[in-house]
Amino acid sequence: MPRLAINTVAPGAYRAVLGMEKYCKDSVDPTLYKLIKLRASIVNGCSFCTDMHSREALEQGESSRRLFAVAAWHDAPFFTERERAALALTDSVTRLGEHGVPDEVWEPAAKAFTEEELANLLVAIATINVWNRLSIATCTQPPAEV
Repeated sequence: MPRLAINTVAPGAYRAVLGMEKYCKDSVDPTLYKLIKLRASIVNGCSFCTDMHSREALEQGESSRRLFAVAAWHDAPFFTERERAALALTDSVTRLGEHGVPDEVWEPAAKAFTEEELANLLVAIATINVWNRLSIATCTQPPAEV
């Protein structure tokens, strides 16, 4: 059982995060958004979100091979340069340390995406990190086999 049902206890906060989610869904390439959500969830160790986003991606036609490879994307040959730039940015923003996002991560992303696309990617990465933190803190578990 989850520790807390945020959607019930703080519905306004939950709706605000849902608003960010809707913005991202409408503003980020769907394939990139799936990869970003899955990668951040893996990095954060969020079982609920990893399960949900991998199942959704499969239902929407993403290959299981690419989804499994998200965990080791650095060495996997299945991703485009844009996807690699987005995954590297996801890793860096998700693991944000005291020195922020290094130039060697930022520059390829800035070359691969327009400023607007880059801004939307950052919001997408921030949004999945919010969901991950809420799910992990409240001990939200994936559903039983569906």
